[in-house]
Amino acid sequence: MIRLVNTALDRADAALRHAHGNGLGSARARAAAWVHVLLLDHGLLRGIWTNRREIAPGVICTNQPSPARLHRFARAGGRSVLSLRGRSAAAHHLLEEEACATAGLRLYTVNLQARKLACPARYLDLLDLFGRIERPLLIHCKSGADRTGLAAALYLMHVGQVPVEQARRQLALRYLHNRASATGILDHMLDRYTTDTADTPLPIREWFETRYDPQEITESWEATR
Repeated sequence: MIRLVNTALDRADAALRHAHGNGLGSARARAAAWVHVLLLDHGLLRGIWTNRREIAPGVICTNQPSPARLHRFARAGGRSVLSLRGRSAAAHHLLEEEACATAGLRLYTVNLQARKLACPARYLDLLDLFGRIERPLLIHCKSGADRTGLAAALYLMHVGQVPVEQARRQLALRYLHNRASATGILDHMLDRYTTDTADTPLPIREWFETRYDPQEITESWEATR
């Protein structure tokens, strides 16, 4: 029964994700986009609860913000938004892109996955972006738990020079990250960094450049499952 429900939801998601076409130009397209965001992208739940937290001065992490939340962020002095869901023609991105444009926010995108490690270049690009992006900054993915938790930890380690033991607390159950699930591969990556640098400290950026091997870490993670 659960499998049938999940299959039905996946089909509905696929049908509505791009039902608006490639834009929001018509009332029908806009309505389809909102139906997808509110019902299948969990927008209604995010309207009730958010895991918003300030991890450093002027750096806020959260789940996917609604257009209204983006406008409130801008009115409070916000300057930049970083979406870890990547750039696409999906409803959530089009609504966010429109809201940022009208609110005067600069929107950046980096495509990360919650259950799969990125290539070294992707993480290096993220760290470099952290160094130049204007604050106040809002960082988010869909749920604000896994991709956002990892990005928050990397920000603290790279920009704030925070020890990994403290920074990795951003990947926590209180923010809805579950290490026991498939997203635990993100914790496993930080475990490997901790082990690799136990005797010889190495900045996280240099580790990504010289030691990070996503395939090997993934195989190691799968062996523990």
